[in-house]
Amino acid sequence: MEPSSTEGGAEETLLKNHPPSLPHKVILKHGQELEEEQEELAEHQPLEQEDLNFERWKRRPLPKRTLHQKIDDLKTYLWNAETNEFMGRSGKSWSLILLFYAALYMFLAAMFGGCMFCLLWSISPYHPTFNDRVMPPGMTMAPHLEGHEIAFNASDRKSWKKYARSMDDYLKSYNDGAQERKNIHCSQDRYFMQDDLEESAERKACQFKRSWLGDCSGLQDPHYGYSLGKPCVLLRMNRILGYLPGQGKPINVTCGVKRGPPEALGEVQFFPKSIFDLKYYPYYGKLRHVNYSAPVVAVRFAGVQIDSHIQVQCKLNGKGIINDSPTDRYLGSVTFSLDVGA
Repeated sequence: MEPSSTEGGAEETLLKNHPPSLPHKVILKHGQELEEEQEELAEHQPLEQEDLNFERWKRRPLPKRTLHQKIDDLKTYLWNAETNEFMGRSGKSWSLILLFYAALYMFLAAMFGGCMFCLLWSISPYHPTFNDRVMPPGMTMAPHLEGHEIAFNASDRKSWKKYARSMDDYLKSYNDGAQERKNIHCSQDRYFMQDDLEESAERKACQFKRSWLGDCSGLQDPHYGYSLGKPCVLLRMNRILGYLPGQGKPINVTCGVKRGPPEALGEVQFFPKSIFDLKYYPYYGKLRHVNYSAPVVAVRFAGVQIDSHIQVQCKLNGKGIINDSPTDRYLGSVTFSLDVGA
């Protein structure tokens, strides 16, 4: 009996120390599955409170730098003795970038200069290069102080003194002495054409003397009729380079009441005439027509009624003239209010 028991004990010992191979593989397999299940569970587990504390993930502020440290950093930026760099660049880098920008700006300057040269070479300083359409002229007036309103009392010098001063300033260039020195006397009743001269040659201009304006010249009456309740205004057609007004016939001027009783205007007188003579045209521009004096038509309202507020319109009339434009109030006409008191 003892030997059998001894053998059985040995078998048990062998089984404990050396278990069968098949059950060992099963245990390993189940252990691996358990590890995978644990990993999946860990992925789906909620975050801990520490993980939800985002303050711990914020970037910590840098320590404050002293003024001395900032000055040292600035000195190092301006000149780094270790790398021999000025403002973060070496000498070679600065040379290349300066060379690049010098070449760039020289190219741009040359291109701009070439464009300006071609532009100035292709245009003339004396007349427009392209002038396929010339607009009809407009008309201006003097005095022109407070818009287009003339209101005064004939007995009150302060109310009309500004108008007389404006007329004096306007007519200074038309003084007889200045006209005789600078311009020539013209007697023809046709256009004064000077196209046969060289393009840059100075053109002559016809005289227009102040004394020709009669009672509105300011020579006989320095107050231009304002002290008498018979005011004068000056009308001038705008200058247009090369324009020939009227197509061979003079442009005339008419004045009438636009708003108010027509009879309030009374007699209207024109000096020297109610037309713009052809001999003052064409106009050749400031560079060639240096002493040019545009002709003027003086209008005297000799019969205007006292204390009657009216609106007066003066128009240019002739071939090619537009004086009823709804969009441009100065095209071929001028409108102003006239209020004369005692």
